[in-house]
Amino acid sequence: LRASPPVVLLLLSLLGQAAAGKLLVVPVDGSHWLSMREVLDILRQKGHEVVVVAPEVTLHIKPSKNFVMKMYPVPYTKEALKKQFQAFFHFSFEQGSFLERFVKAYQGIKRITYFGVTSCGHLLQNKELIRYLEESKFDAVLTDPVLLCGAILAKHLSLPSVYFLRGIPCGLDFEATQCPKPPSYVPRGFTQFTHHMTFLQRVKNLLHDIPDIFLCDFAFEPYSKLASEFLQQDVTVLDLLRQASVWLMRSDFVLEYPRPLMPNIIPIGGVNCAHKELPQ
Repeated sequence: LRASPPVVLLLLSLLGQAAAGKLLVVPVDGSHWLSMREVLDILRQKGHEVVVVAPEVTLHIKPSKNFVMKMYPVPYTKEALKKQFQAFFHFSFEQGSFLERFVKAYQGIKRITYFGVTSCGHLLQNKELIRYLEESKFDAVLTDPVLLCGAILAKHLSLPSVYFLRGIPCGLDFEATQCPKPPSYVPRGFTQFTHHMTFLQRVKNLLHDIPDIFLCDFAFEPYSKLASEFLQQDVTVLDLLRQASVWLMRSDFVLEYPRPLMPNIIPIGGVNCAHKELPQ
């Protein structure tokens, strides 16, 4: 199934009344935002009110006539943010052993996690902005759960949430939705295996799940601590992920490994970064 932005608009519209609604959007910077912005533009054209909450320091998230922008201060600079993003994605193109790439991934994720958790903490501590969100009577929250601040707000505001994502590291999206992902068949990151594996390769593929558990623990657990303190109740990462009403997955089985889907998971592989003509 390939879905264009108008189809995504239709799916979002089914969450509420037929009349135009009010949508709270908590995006993730970078290419995640470039994909989501295309959908927001069409939502606004259809008469929906869109409010985007983002930190004052971003790489790509900018004000637009198609939505209301609510920004909050953060204690880091754009130069520092850009430097860490570039360093994080650069290692993806480097060669080396599994251990070398794992160490670089660990270091990169740790630095990126700092920016995400810091930003989320300052949002949740911004009493004026939180009061505005509580009083605005939104119909739903649209967010990318690769950073969990939007999920925390959805739980606090008791709103249905729509997750718009490409995927979550360590397969947390599979675990949260109870979709099977057997390591005997699905190649893990850093292995460079295909779906055609020997028995020993399948064993090695299974062992690669162990580092993923470690990576996810330090990358996502800070959000669990933030949520528990803000909501004043014990909340786990999986609790936040499982509350989604709809998962809009930017995946396409032409390029991805086929996988089982739950009824509230909708693949929208046709929605990616906004289409622009490349220079010569």
